[in-house]
Amino acid sequence: MKLSRYGDRYGRKIPCIIDSDGTLRDVSSVVEDFGPRTLSPELLAQLAALDPKSLPAADIEGKRLAPPVAQPFNIWCVGLNYSDHAAEAGLPVPDEPILFNKSTVTYCGPNDDILKSPRMTKLDWEVELGIVIGKPALNITKAEAMDHIAGFVLVNDVSERAWQMERSGQWVKGKSFPNFCPTGPFLATKDEIADVQKLGMWLDVNGQRMQTGNTGTMIFDVATIVSYMSEFTRLEPGDLICTGTPPGVGAGMNPQVWLNEGDTVRLGIDGLGEQSQTVVATGAA
Repeated sequence: MKLSRYGDRYGRKIPCIIDSDGTLRDVSSVVEDFGPRTLSPELLAQLAALDPKSLPAADIEGKRLAPPVAQPFNIWCVGLNYSDHAAEAGLPVPDEPILFNKSTVTYCGPNDDILKSPRMTKLDWEVELGIVIGKPALNITKAEAMDHIAGFVLVNDVSERAWQMERSGQWVKGKSFPNFCPTGPFLATKDEIADVQKLGMWLDVNGQRMQTGNTGTMIFDVATIVSYMSEFTRLEPGDLICTGTPPGVGAGMNPQVWLNEGDTVRLGIDGLGEQSQTVVATGAA
């Protein structure tokens, strides 16, 4: 299945499944919303058993495309998880996954604007595969990991590199500004993806191809990441894990390239759709 949601950022959302014809079907008679308090294997099984044609077409006229799952309790990230990106950054391949967080205020729709503060000087992009957890995971094995995953999403892990790399402390500062995590356009459940480790991915800035990659070059695969993280924390339903980016980020170019007001970013992953954002100024300094 493919799950999506429509509605204003702070208002009620319409939960939808996308049928085989691409029609959005309103499932609010089954579940109020897709989110941390409702997402479960049981819900996904209930939705999969429905005949989509029996559901009303969703009334999305004039409505915003929201992230496909309500704001998670946690957004986790894996750094330097592509061998070709590590080489681009001039850094060694890590022995274990490098973990960090993004604030949940970063979470936004796939086509929402990227906000640029006047204090930002090195605004960057990262196309990433996102894992959405479907049931709690604590101390699970790699063999068990896929059973705890609801599905996969497309993510842009927007970053302010000066804050991330040149200020003291942890990477979280450069990752946590509002709208730094566009997510969607839909969540694809596991059955939609034949092999999550063979997905092409790309990102354009102002129509110019910047990133081209494949999840096959991930250093730590999806199952390894989920199992590894569950050693240190309990992953909760709805949690989003951003799994790293291939080469082609602005910080890796010579000379380096940064996003500015008015720039457009477009990105996609096989089977997970596309996103498009515009960089806009925000007065929040």
